[in-house]
Amino acid sequence: MTYSAKFTILKTIGDTPLIKLSKIVPKDAAEVWLKLECFNPTGSYKDRMAIQVIDEGLRRGLIAPRDTLVEYTGGSTGTSLAFVAAAYGMKFIAISSDAFAPSKIKTMIKFGAQVIIEPSHNQGITPELIQRMKIRAMDIANKAHHHYVDQFESLEVLNGYIPMGMEMAKEMKGKIDVFCASVGTGGALMGTTKGLNISGVHPKIIALEPLQSPLISTGKGGAHKVDGIGIGFYPPFLDRTKIHEVQTIDQHDAFNMCELLAKEEGVFCGTSTGMNVYAAIEIAKKLGPNRKVLTLACDSGYKYL
Repeated sequence: MTYSAKFTILKTIGDTPLIKLSKIVPKDAAEVWLKLECFNPTGSYKDRMAIQVIDEGLRRGLIAPRDTLVEYTGGSTGTSLAFVAAAYGMKFIAISSDAFAPSKIKTMIKFGAQVIIEPSHNQGITPELIQRMKIRAMDIANKAHHHYVDQFESLEVLNGYIPMGMEMAKEMKGKIDVFCASVGTGGALMGTTKGLNISGVHPKIIALEPLQSPLISTGKGGAHKVDGIGIGFYPPFLDRTKIHEVQTIDQHDAFNMCELLAKEEGVFCGTSTGMNVYAAIEIAKKLGPNRKVLTLACDSGYKYL
C-alpha cells in the first residue's frame, strides 16, 4: 500500500479473500480455489491497477495533480480509474460504448467521470469498435493538461497485479498446480504470475479467451459479449514464453457458470469470472485429486444487473 493511500478509502484495495469451491467441483477432480477480487472497493481487481498507475505517475511527476486523466474502457478499468481519481481529487474522461454493461457506465458517472459513448451499432464488442474508442481517447488525451493513462502499455499495470500473486502464494502456502485466467490486456495474468514467481511458486499458466474471439489462438478476433477480455488485438502484456497453454471457452458456458456459481456457491460475479471458473473446473477434472487449480473472481456480478 502506498503512503498516499494509507489513511484514505484507497487503503481498502487488495488483501482480498481466497475460497475453495465446494459444490460445483466434482469429487474426483482437483481442488478449485477462487481469489475474490470482487471484495475490492469498486468490486474489481482493476482497482489494483488504477492506484498503481496513478500513484506512481504522480510520484514520478508524469501526472500533474490538476491533469485530466483519459482512457478508453469497457467499464471496469474506467470505474476503477474514476474511483481512484475521485479519491485524489482529479478529473477523468472515459471513452466507452453501449456494447458494455450500462451499470458500469452509470458507476463511472457517479464517481464524477465524464463518459463519452462510441456506438456499437448492435454489433457487440468488435475489434473495429475498440479501435474507434482508442482513436477518440488519443485525440482527447493530446489536449493540454490531459494525460493518457495507457492501460495497454504502462508497465505499472503489470506492477499493480504483482501483490495479488504474492497474496495467493502466501494463502495457498505455495501449493498451486495450475493458475488460469481470462485475458484482456494480459496485465492481470502476467502480473499475478510474476507475483507468484517472486514468491517461489511456479504453477502451469493457462490463458483463456472467448471461443467467439480466438485472437490469441488463431490471430483472428470476432464479436463477443464477455466484458473486459478479447480486446480485438493481441494482448500487449501477454508473454507467450511465460504461459504454457491458451484455451478458448464458449461465452455461453461462461454465462451459464455465472448463474451456477451464484446459485450453488453463493458467489455472484461477472462473465469473465464465469469463464475462469468454467475453465478451472475442466482443468481440475483432467488433473484429478490431490492437485490445486487457482483462478480469479475478477469482478462483482452487481456490475452486470
